[in-house]
Amino acid sequence: MKKLILLFLITFAGITAFAQNNPAPAVKGVTYGEGTTNTDVKTLGDMEEQVLDKGTFTGKITGKITEVCLEKGCWMKVDKGNGETMMVRFKDYGFFMPKDIVGKTVVLEGEAKQKEVSVKQQQHFAQDAGKSKAEIDKIKTVKKETQFTAKGVLVL
Repeated sequence: MKKLILLFLITFAGITAFAQNNPAPAVKGVTYGEGTTNTDVKTLGDMEEQVLDKGTFTGKITGKITEVCLEKGCWMKVDKGNGETMMVRFKDYGFFMPKDIVGKTVVLEGEAKQKEVSVKQQQHFAQDAGKSKAEIDKIKTVKKETQFTAKGVLVL
């Protein structure tokens, strides 16, 4: 009986360790995470204004995806409309995005805050995005930016 339980635990651990999270393709109407709807959506400008004024924003925004983590889809960047992008991560690392999401417009529901991003973290994100060693080596200063933690994403 002990051997059977041990075999079961080893099998379960192996399956869990090698399980892959392959999100569905980025198709209009598909939701990720807790999901969300296309109602009561604020602009990125309204969100930024509230973050600067109150330190945080909770709600929904919409934006176009410009970049996604090529490793797992564990983060993405949204175009802010002014030549800059905003980092989007996922609540509790609970879901991933498909790698074909770049160029799609989405609704994000969650929370935004101003955060300081270390050089090491910026370099890690650049590596995840497939940047060259030369591009990664150019990252030398800490950066303060608005980051969004999404609990749900809807592809428009």
